[in-house]
Amino acid sequence: MKMTKTKGLTLIAIMAIGVFMVWRATSPRPGAADQIVDVTVPELSAQASHGQKLFAESCAACHGANGGGTDQGPPLIHGIYEPNHHGDQAFLIAAMQGARAHHWQFGNMPPVEGITPRQVQDIVAYVREVQKANGIF
Repeated sequence: MKMTKTKGLTLIAIMAIGVFMVWRATSPRPGAADQIVDVTVPELSAQASHGQKLFAESCAACHGANGGGTDQGPPLIHGIYEPNHHGDQAFLIAAMQGARAHHWQFGNMPPVEGITPRQVQDIVAYVREVQKANGIF
């Protein structure tokens, strides 16, 4: 069987993808307790303090203790989530309805069960104050 240039390039591409997938699967990744980014938490307003407690209960398992991310979810203390790119309403929609993966490779975010819009407002207040303390705003 004669190999054409197109078949050869296709074979090389398939092999490269395979090598990448093996590398990705065997590369060390941070554990759930490790944060992807270091986060400084400032003195918080009353609303943000309440949001911090709600965040710990509803969000931290995936997004890290202070929004620094884990191997389960992206860091929210990141330029991608600044207010001009992901406004407060985007956080509300993600928490209430879930969100399709579009910036990170963590998969889709499911809706947060049992959370209310008011609680999301407090969580967003917390995230925004922490973002600001970390130079994101």
